[in-house]
Amino acid sequence: MTGIKTDRAERIIVLCREIATHTEIAGEITRRFLTPPMHDVHRLIRDRMIAAGMTVRVDAIGNMRGLWPAAAAKSPRLIIGSHLDTVPNAGAFDGILGVVLGIAVIEELQGKRLPFSIEVIGFSEEEGVRFNKPFLGSLAAVGNLDAEALARKDRDGVSVAEAIRAYGLDPAQLPAAVLSDESFAYLEFHIEQGPILESEEQSLGVVEALVGQTRMQFVFDGQANHAGTTPMHLRRDAMAAAAEWIAAVEDYASSHRGLVATVGKVEVYPGAGNVIAGRVTASLDIRHAEDSARNTAVAALMDAAKRVSAKRNVQVTFATQLEQQAVPLDPSLTDTLYIAAAQAGFPSRRMTSGAGHDAMILAPKIPSSMLFLRSPRGLSHHPDESVLPQDVEAALATALEFLTLLGDDKSKPKDGHA
Repeated sequence: MTGIKTDRAERIIVLCREIATHTEIAGEITRRFLTPPMHDVHRLIRDRMIAAGMTVRVDAIGNMRGLWPAAAAKSPRLIIGSHLDTVPNAGAFDGILGVVLGIAVIEELQGKRLPFSIEVIGFSEEEGVRFNKPFLGSLAAVGNLDAEALARKDRDGVSVAEAIRAYGLDPAQLPAAVLSDESFAYLEFHIEQGPILESEEQSLGVVEALVGQTRMQFVFDGQANHAGTTPMHLRRDAMAAAAEWIAAVEDYASSHRGLVATVGKVEVYPGAGNVIAGRVTASLDIRHAEDSARNTAVAALMDAAKRVSAKRNVQVTFATQLEQQAVPLDPSLTDTLYIAAAQAGFPSRRMTSGAGHDAMILAPKIPSSMLFLRSPRGLSHHPDESVLPQDVEAALATALEFLTLLGDDKSKPKDGHA
């Protein structure tokens, strides 16, 4: 499978940037789960899939799915996917690039049928922004979207199930969103979202594992009061307690190798400049490649919140929103992807992902692999997020070699039978 068109990478980049124009907020890229701009994104993806000869459907969680059939019926199925939603004020390539690259793979086949079918999936939700629960799209695809998730509500009081109906879909059809039993492998393209590949001047990275992560919410309850008439020693300042704890989070993570801990979201009530904060809600995101180290950190930071709260005479409660163990990817597929990159002329490096991806949801269900593309300046979740055309071409060339290697394997006799 050779002959990659010289303009292919630019066309992929252009489509990603066109998709980025469909946003909830003018002047930035913000697209949450099943909000109105997703209709336009689905239209663009659908048109491109149909033009490539794929059959297309949107499942009950809002995943956009295009199927390229195999040479024979009842054949194994390769899944290629990533997500279509974004964080607030995002870049144009996180998630989207993986979906568009998947379609480009089908386009490059130019009608050729393989020993396996290929299903390209644009997962409707991965970031967890709207409902404080990530991976809704891929959880539905593996049959793990439970009643608790469907009952979650956004800031406007709309539940996940209600959002599905408002989009024109039916939650009762969620069982049909589960991957086909013929699915034998998953491949995800994604920007690295970090600086490692760029620092080593490499286009591609083959991911061997994804770190475990815990996402929590901490609520500090003090007493709102007048900022001018309440002496400092008589205050029960929820903001001061939260601030001291946030500093403790940074100190702890900085002193433990391989650990990252982030307080990325803080909400203050009543939120007035002349009122002592009565309540502060803060997020906590903890990640480590070893689950034991992550669990130890979670316990330590809960204890830190209790100490700070007792010291400042406020109350603290906390709840876990996500508990995701570290996920190894399939060694055989990972080796195949690594060989494919080398055969395509783009030597890659093996690495661990510090970010969560849909691959970590699919990997426990089907053998999974993941290919990273270099992130210029290490930027992601940022408006200046970008990709290099030569890296996009490298990923596409690697994918085509990967298909060849998988096809050779699927064509081999099994159990001694021709």
